[in-house]
Amino acid sequence: MKSILITGCSSGIGYFCAKELHKMGYKVIASCRKPEDVSRLIGEGLNCVHLDLANEQSIESGFNEALKLCDNKLDILFNNGAYGQPGAVEDLSTQTLRAQFEVNFFSWHHLTNLAIKHMRKSGTGKIIHNSSVLGLVALPYRGAYNASKFALEGLTDTLRMELAETDIHISLIEPGPIASKFRENAKQAFITNIEIEQSAHANNYRAQLDRLESQTSPQKFTLGPEAVLEKLLHAMNANKPRPRYYVTFPTYFMGVMRRILSTRLLDKILIKNR
Repeated sequence: MKSILITGCSSGIGYFCAKELHKMGYKVIASCRKPEDVSRLIGEGLNCVHLDLANEQSIESGFNEALKLCDNKLDILFNNGAYGQPGAVEDLSTQTLRAQFEVNFFSWHHLTNLAIKHMRKSGTGKIIHNSSVLGLVALPYRGAYNASKFALEGLTDTLRMELAETDIHISLIEPGPIASKFRENAKQAFITNIEIEQSAHANNYRAQLDRLESQTSPQKFTLGPEAVLEKLLHAMNANKPRPRYYVTFPTYFMGVMRRILSTRLLDKILIKNR
């Protein structure tokens, strides 16, 4: 069966996909940022390597370790590890914005380039990026995350054209709300990096915190990680995988709305649904 390296496997989409693909017989190499999560996944029977997306040396050593685990033949890279940094653009320090891009964008670029170099030697491969509906449209107070995903979409579109003459295929999966620890992690990033009470947006921030703290009322249209796995499997196995895979109703809806509505009208809709 094909081999696949998946980033961000401590929980959520990455963990679910790694476990399910392993059950299906794929040669799965999971990766996690924290050594204790690496040990936990190994204890559950998965191949797992330490790979910290905020550290370039860790990315390279993790990738090389993954190659050893798949006998130097990596068929698929699934870039998934990321986090969301809430906060109004005017309240984001440049350092905080850099940290968002380091994990969500620059690390993916570095890992993707390592994979392309390897796949060119074997002549074939698949690279799949787990993007977001927020790579299609922007929402208030998600500026750092929006920007990282918009950048990812542009880089991926460029790569797809540059790889058109090869048998290396690159695809984007674009989920809306998926059940995971994403909101929990976003809440922590919010509290750590944003001066809430000193901001002109303090009232909106308090509402955002109430939303992030809600454990009993998941966001409307939320699906489980199996919805992402379904699209991942298609991208992994299709001779010509799609450039984009929409997941959840909000992504399909926004994909249409951004094509048919004026920017001002779309802004009004998105502001109401922030």
